[in-house]
Amino acid sequence: MMKTKLAFFFIVLLLVVVVFILMKSDVSLLGTKSHKSEMSTLREDEIIVLVWVWPFGDHFPLNTCLVEFGISGCHLTADRSLYGIANAVVMHHVDIMYDPKSLPQEPRPRFQHWVWFNMEPPLIIKNLHLLDNLFNRTLTFRQDSDIFSPYGQIVPSKQPQSFTIPAKSKLVSWVLSKWYPGARRTEYYKELKKYIPIDIYGAKHKKLSWNDFHATISQYKFYLAFENSVHKDYITEKLWSNAFGSGTVPVVLGTSRKNYERFVPGDAFIHVNDFPSPKELAAYLLELDKDDEKYRKYFNWRLHYQVKVGGGWQRSYCKVCESLRSGPHYQVIPSISKWFLNNSVFIS
Repeated sequence: MMKTKLAFFFIVLLLVVVVFILMKSDVSLLGTKSHKSEMSTLREDEIIVLVWVWPFGDHFPLNTCLVEFGISGCHLTADRSLYGIANAVVMHHVDIMYDPKSLPQEPRPRFQHWVWFNMEPPLIIKNLHLLDNLFNRTLTFRQDSDIFSPYGQIVPSKQPQSFTIPAKSKLVSWVLSKWYPGARRTEYYKELKKYIPIDIYGAKHKKLSWNDFHATISQYKFYLAFENSVHKDYITEKLWSNAFGSGTVPVVLGTSRKNYERFVPGDAFIHVNDFPSPKELAAYLLELDKDDEKYRKYFNWRLHYQVKVGGGWQRSYCKVCESLRSGPHYQVIPSISKWFLNNSVFIS
């Protein structure tokens, strides 16, 4: 009886082992098939860009470089098994900054470029010293990056364009996702609201859904495009999408006016630094509120320029292909920290 039970036990155990091996084989086979399928679509002249980690976990289409941006011969992939043949590996800093082991652990092929991707200011990012002598190219909002990827831009119109200013019934709005106690923009807002009414949305204030965003903000004459950091070329969606995209006049706080004017006309915005104090700024906004002709002058630039935003994450990754194709130089960056932090801040 005992022998029968032992025999039955070993038979069951053997079946479990066999099933496990078969399951592992199927998974491995599926992975191999998937890998082979992607490999079969590659052309010999294509540049392969590996998305090492989805930025902030956001997945995006990987086959839009040609259709959306006119960049041909570019193959984006998130398949790490292609690491050995990828021309470039793009690593989004926020997703790798706490663990050196989140970087590729295999030897780097001699032809491969590691690209440091970052769209955040120094206030957000950490541990840049861990990247010394590892990366070959930078991909950021900084114009002096190897690959420049701004939050937005204006492009000349082929012919004069008409622009209708949205109907205005309110004065000043501000939308923010994070409230930084003691930050310059927070303190400036606290002082400014003493002299002029300001409607504030988000971060424990008025609720505003993305579907209603532009329709709501377009009702205001002015929008506070206040950045959370003063940093070279750090001009975010607060100006491009929130203000310009809603057809309102941005009141900016961030880098210097000189820096802003490298990217947008000087009469397209109002800079807080142009006024001795928030009180004087408030007085000027109230003056513009009563003078329609003077207010409309802040829209004259739209006759000759259009605002270009969007493209999502894929735009930045597609630009890597464009960069490698136009200038396949090789370099190693000794210190991203020295470049990005020490020599970059504009005091505004």
